[in-house]
Amino acid sequence: MPRPPSKISPDWWDYTTLDREILDDAARLSAEDLARLARPGFAIRFYDTVEDFYLAEALEYIAAWRQATAEAPAGICGPIGPTEQLPLVARLVNELELDLRHAHFWGMDEWVVDGREAPIDFPLSFARADMELCFHRIRPDLRMPAANVHFPKADPREYVASFDAARCVVMQGGQGEVKHWAFNDPPRRDGAYREHPPSPEEYRRLSTRVVELHPMTIIQNARTSGGGVVTGVPTHAISVGPAETWKAEKVSIWHAGCHDNPFGMRLTTLMISKRLPDSAVPMSLLADHPNVQFNFLRSGIGTCEAEMH
Repeated sequence: MPRPPSKISPDWWDYTTLDREILDDAARLSAEDLARLARPGFAIRFYDTVEDFYLAEALEYIAAWRQATAEAPAGICGPIGPTEQLPLVARLVNELELDLRHAHFWGMDEWVVDGREAPIDFPLSFARADMELCFHRIRPDLRMPAANVHFPKADPREYVASFDAARCVVMQGGQGEVKHWAFNDPPRRDGAYREHPPSPEEYRRLSTRVVELHPMTIIQNARTSGGGVVTGVPTHAISVGPAETWKAEKVSIWHAGCHDNPFGMRLTTLMISKRLPDSAVPMSLLADHPNVQFNFLRSGIGTCEAEMH
């Protein structure tokens, strides 16, 4: 039986093409139900305050970097969205006098402008945000070498190779409204994928690459970062791939309630817990990763009940 067309954009795959029973089951979940969806390999954590939430996120950087040695360099792959943890990371490094000479950092993604990675002076540049909010705030004598900071480029070969040069202790991220991590968006509904999206196995083989962004991702980024100016958001980006994600020892996703909505957070939690990977919901592919943690700000969980404003 063919899958239904997307309610968002019929030329694309997305979560609205799933079986209605899965969608309805997700919408019924309470916060208490979410906690019960934890299983071996899939941890669920709740935080009661904004301060505790972002401090815990920042401490993942510190924990990863503390493991780095000359013989065994190590680091973290981190997002832009959320960003609130980044100044806290710099403050903690400075206060703890943590020497980062053997530590590494991977940026998850970057915009593509005119066929190349966006320059650092591009207003929405992710590399610029990382540097201004975190790395430039770290004391010069503690900073990691520039060669240990890896941002993805349109030619991804050097970036991909860097995941074999140091251990990625944790890949940290948020969840977009299209249910992606980084810019691992669902694909267009055409060609070989007109009737069915790529199999989970096929999607997981994707490496860092230039991707065309789902319309929902473009609109979300205009809303969260561009004052709603959709024309200012590029239509393509470079994204860390599932292939690199599976090289990370742990994947840690942070749900503050301001990037995806109450339904979306419930849907991916359910699909990962019940091992229902589907590339129309890219985050659900983490059902097959051996060590995933979802982190929820309790006040951001919300409900899926209809409420007129």
